[in-house]
Amino acid sequence: MTSFIKREWYTTAIFGMVALASFLPISGEPAHAFSLGTQAAVTLLFFLHGARLSRDVVLAGTTHWRLHLFVLATTFVIFPILGLIVVALPSLATSALGTGILFLCVLPSTVQSSIAFTSIAGGNVPAAICSASASNILGMFLTPLLVGLLFHTQDNSGIPLDAVESILLQLLAPFVLGQLIQPLIGQWLGRHKVLTQIVDRGSILMVVYGAFSEASISGLWHSLSIGDLTAILAIDVVLLSIVLCFTYFVSSWLKFNREDRIAITFCGSKKSLASGAPMASVIFAGQNIGSIVLPLMLFHQIQLMACAVLARRFASSGREIDSELVKAG
Repeated sequence: MTSFIKREWYTTAIFGMVALASFLPISGEPAHAFSLGTQAAVTLLFFLHGARLSRDVVLAGTTHWRLHLFVLATTFVIFPILGLIVVALPSLATSALGTGILFLCVLPSTVQSSIAFTSIAGGNVPAAICSASASNILGMFLTPLLVGLLFHTQDNSGIPLDAVESILLQLLAPFVLGQLIQPLIGQWLGRHKVLTQIVDRGSILMVVYGAFSEASISGLWHSLSIGDLTAILAIDVVLLSIVLCFTYFVSSWLKFNREDRIAITFCGSKKSLASGAPMASVIFAGQNIGSIVLPLMLFHQIQLMACAVLARRFASSGREIDSELVKAG
């Protein structure tokens, strides 16, 4: 048990925030102060995202347009279509959990884990870096746009004006500012990765604690049954399985080589908790954010476990292929 906690301390910490918020939710004036601190952390997070993203890396991978187009189409077209199909179920059509599943489906891909799994599996790492980065940059625009197109964020259609303003000021503006000064501080941030990791992971923990504090006070755990939780887990597993199969087999049908198929599989199948939790706190401010981010939190853990197994299998099959080539040579 101790070894598991050391190895998966961040996963443990996320669920620890959920447990803490369930038993000791923050409310009143302290909750307001904590919310302001969370907003500041999220703003700093997106500033650092912009500042640490090398322009050279982006430019180096832009020529592989077929791969990037496939990943972006999977992330922002195929996933949302699947989400619409799922939330058409009568039990999810009007619930916050249904909103959460659809929100999960319009989020960008992860960056760090997509690249890490692609590297472990022996895939095209430069293409994965570019593709995952492009997904996150475009997600700044496409995720709020898709939210406005696919469902209501309040009683009226589309994204309310104050939510648009919050997205621009709290998420996009610091990201653009970070990109502008990236040449000045990018290398320094590269040498001090602990700082960005603290902000990255700390801001998510703050968002999770604040969201589930509100949810606990509003009675989330009284209204959420074991059946609901099981259904969300099942839906997450099915969504991930469908997209993993789609990315791998369709990329094979489109004649991508093995390294590219691996990059497409890992970049196209994952959803970013690092982007999703802060975005949810801005887009769905004043709503039941705990229920909305719950499907994303569970999907995040499932995708990490599934992709870790898949990456090891890819790596093993790659070594077998290399050995066969050596013997043939």
